[in-house]
Amino acid sequence: MTLDMKTPEYWDDKGLDKELRRVFDICHGCRRCFNLCPSFDELFKAIDAKGEDVANLERKDLRLTEDLCYQCKLCYNHCPYTPPHRFAIDFPRLMLRGKLIHVSKEGIPLRDRLMADTDALGKMGVATAPLANLGNHNPAQRWVMEKTLRIHREAPLPDFARQSFSAWFKSRKRIAAPDAANGKVALFYTCFVNYYDPEVAKAAVRVLERSKVEVVVPEQRCCGMPYMDSGDLQSARRNAEANLKVLAPLAEQGIPIVAPGPTCSLTLKQEYPHLTDSPEAKLVAKNTFDLSEYLMKLHKEGKLDTTFARGAGKVNYHAPCHLRAQNIGYKSRDLMQLLPDTTVNVVERCSGHDGTWGMKEQYFKLSLQVGKPLFDGMREGAPDAVVSDCPLACMQIAHATGRRPVHPIQVFAAAYALPDAKP
Repeated sequence: MTLDMKTPEYWDDKGLDKELRRVFDICHGCRRCFNLCPSFDELFKAIDAKGEDVANLERKDLRLTEDLCYQCKLCYNHCPYTPPHRFAIDFPRLMLRGKLIHVSKEGIPLRDRLMADTDALGKMGVATAPLANLGNHNPAQRWVMEKTLRIHREAPLPDFARQSFSAWFKSRKRIAAPDAANGKVALFYTCFVNYYDPEVAKAAVRVLERSKVEVVVPEQRCCGMPYMDSGDLQSARRNAEANLKVLAPLAEQGIPIVAPGPTCSLTLKQEYPHLTDSPEAKLVAKNTFDLSEYLMKLHKEGKLDTTFARGAGKVNYHAPCHLRAQNIGYKSRDLMQLLPDTTVNVVERCSGHDGTWGMKEQYFKLSLQVGKPLFDGMREGAPDAVVSDCPLACMQIAHATGRRPVHPIQVFAAAYALPDAKP
């Protein structure tokens, strides 16, 4: 049973214990998710070791299951007992409830506080990009980070861009006003793209404008998911409310909100209504699209420019967990398959990075084990391009294979042979 965060029952320790055992008993009888993630693996091992009776589980067993959940959310769509089934199981939300209750009693570790404040880190990193990037690759500094913050010394860290996307967009000079024959979109560019990979958002702008869609870029904060991952509900809600204040008026005007990052589109669609329970959150959720989802909508309406200069060849495409959790199909695959001379092989495996989970000292090696089937799949067949919508999965894939994937929108922009488009 999913409880409202605002009710006292949600925060009750005994109530949490009772609900964990109820859900774990049902999971024990089903075991459909046995191979999805380490959380289920350790849960079933603990149950089997203790007489196959959930009642025998100790508190440490329950806690380990919670700690190993990195909120990929794949189990929700995989589960046959989600609402409106009478069992009403929502495993990711139950794990989040456990995280929030523990944090309310134990506090948030310094590492998690620092890593969750992505806007502060991003602004500081972009301002000092050359030095910051050198430091992040320096073995001595990484050793210090591991000892003080418990960020694994071998975990890949992203390089800061020398200019954020938001700064680029504000300073961008157009020869003429954009043709808005096919309307406008509001680009929720995501904090990762803004501070680390602005070429993704630049490609999105160029592709949308080619199809006569005007792009507006409202002021925005991080979606708040990193705060939720750390258990900082107050900060997550604060960011959600700030973004809703800007995005809801645009949605009221009928302007779609598009995001190139799966985690951010998922957060706007599914988490904001839970965080704020406001009409504005429901309105924004209804009008939010993953970038490829929106472009395929344009294509269905006959508005997407399909005059391509070249294809992409053989593409190995990683379907990110947070896109699969949205139940929208494989829109990025469908988008790339519009290109001439292009075949797309979809690899449906988790990268194991999952927010900041895979960077942490205690989980980094495990994250690579989780991601191994994906890494093998991305190498298979010597593809011309490796592609993923998820920037954190891209880091993990690059670390394991030596080849960094690009975003589907960059493949699409390159097919147009647009100026500055990078395949």
